[in-house]
Amino acid sequence: MIGKYVICRTYSAGVHAGILKEKNGKEATLTDSRRLWYWDGASSLSELAQRGTSRPDNCKFPCPVDQIDLTEVIEYLKCTDVAEKSIREVKEWTRH
Repeated sequence: MIGKYVICRTYSAGVHAGILKEKNGKEATLTDSRRLWYWDGASSLSELAQRGTSRPDNCKFPCPVDQIDLTEVIEYLKCTDVAEKSIREVKEWTRH
């Protein structure tokens, strides 16, 4: 899945979506990554990775970061093109 847009669920750092740059055991590096703080319009991360969200206005996805190193990754889900587009198009949630 290196080079693909994925959703990673971690043990304690939440859920992130981005391009998988590196993977080594339970560690992963994502680029152009967004934390999926809260999602709506998908019943599970599996559905979000396949279909995207049907309720983008209810999602809370903060700004993307250039790169993030994650530890304790417990799940990788490859996103379809439709899901990637959907996640990327969710308006940035900010409290700034």
